[in-house]
Amino acid sequence: MAVFASRILGLIREQVLAGLFGAGYFIDAYVVAFRIPNLLRDLFAEGALSSAFVTVFTDYDQKKGPKETWKLANNVLTALFVIVGALTLIGIFFAGDIIMLMAPDFSRIPGKIALTRDMTVIMFPFFILVSLAAAVMGMLNTKGYFFIPAMSSAFFNLGSIVSGVILAFVFPRFGQPAIVGMAVGTLIGGFLQLAIQLPSLHKVGFHLMPVFSFRDEGLRRVIKLMIPAIIGLSATQINIFINTYFAASCEQGSISWLNYAFRLMQFPIGVFGVAISIATLPVVSRHASNKDLTQLKGAYLSALVMAFALTIPASCGLVILAKPIIKLIFEHGRFTGYDTLRTAEALSFYAIGLFAYAAVKIIVPVFYALNDTKYPVIASFMAVVVNILVVTLTIDHFQHKAIAFSTSITMIMNFIFLSLILYRKVEGYALGYLFKSLAKVLMASAVMGLIVYYMHGWLEGLWGHGLQPELFSLAITIASAGLSYFFLLYALRLKEWRVLAEKFVNRVRT
Repeated sequence: MAVFASRILGLIREQVLAGLFGAGYFIDAYVVAFRIPNLLRDLFAEGALSSAFVTVFTDYDQKKGPKETWKLANNVLTALFVIVGALTLIGIFFAGDIIMLMAPDFSRIPGKIALTRDMTVIMFPFFILVSLAAAVMGMLNTKGYFFIPAMSSAFFNLGSIVSGVILAFVFPRFGQPAIVGMAVGTLIGGFLQLAIQLPSLHKVGFHLMPVFSFRDEGLRRVIKLMIPAIIGLSATQINIFINTYFAASCEQGSISWLNYAFRLMQFPIGVFGVAISIATLPVVSRHASNKDLTQLKGAYLSALVMAFALTIPASCGLVILAKPIIKLIFEHGRFTGYDTLRTAEALSFYAIGLFAYAAVKIIVPVFYALNDTKYPVIASFMAVVVNILVVTLTIDHFQHKAIAFSTSITMIMNFIFLSLILYRKVEGYALGYLFKSLAKVLMASAVMGLIVYYMHGWLEGLWGHGLQPELFSLAITIASAGLSYFFLLYALRLKEWRVLAEKFVNRVRT
């Protein structure tokens, strides 16, 4: 629910950007400027660092007691600040060169490179703040605290919206573009994401101490796990870099359309995939630390089934309702009907790979918990090759849609490859149970998809167009489809679904 709140605020943030700036010159520049520190964030903080640090921190917490555990935490935070701070300074210095590599076609439009560079310099320190926030989140998750860390992203979005909008109206009075105010707001949001977690960290026993030693065994273990993980995750960032390069060569606005579509995709990924992954990682790390493969496999299978049960119907809904959803959320202010159509096309292709996005977020940390980072690395670089091949073959005909389609194909391939390797590595797991559960999910999703298609068409014909009728049509369609899907899976006796339903009912009763 905390992640849900964060994603709702994230959508509101995108609504604000769409309403104020539409899709095109300013948003293209903002997206590329924010993407540069964000790529590093995904690479170091919420990717390699989170998985590596939680694995080692959990092992220390289980075996070495509070004193050594908190000493490790202080050492990791100090080392992180030094390394990430140095990378931030380098990034600021070479901001212009990085933009020319990522989006060289921006140079065709006067002022676009300069505007992108200025916003990149402003937002680069976000990398430091969010890296520290990710490490703090890992500590709190290991200690059993999930709500406040999950809410931290909501504070990022809230800070970005409030401060960004205020500054967007103030900055033009001083000769600066309004979009620069949103860039400063992003930095303020990053600070809030870290600050909101600090009281909880103090509550679980952490005290900041000046500890910094690269010879420390725990820090070396974290770095040892991080390096191959960074190499593997770098492939994902290379893909994003490549996709940005191709998108910048398409029609102006393509980067914006893809960004808005992927932001909508991140809603179910975050609510379902990331939430399940965050809850699963400490559990599988604990089982791995205790050498209990049976429990580890059980936890992984349950997490995977739940991810399928939540993301496959979401994919069906997004494909069928892409256009009305985007129209309702974004088509205001400077965001036009043409922008809606192009964004909906991208969303439909992204939605194909939604289940794989969530599944990969679950399976990769299992490899890290088993101290095996080789295969995620191999899978990631295979994905780079496939992505370049698919985009190159389809970009001329599909334009920006080719990038969304290729992204889905590479994620599906990534998941299938890692699943085969993990099956061999843990000496098998209950495939019969997995496929039986998947069949139930597909059956329920197909019925739900038919309900969505016919009900929305009927309601739209009955009530017509306009903000209020479209809102009611979507709300009733989604609510009806969701309820029907819930009861269908319950009737089909999906074990994880029944456990979830019973826990929800018990929580409501108490």
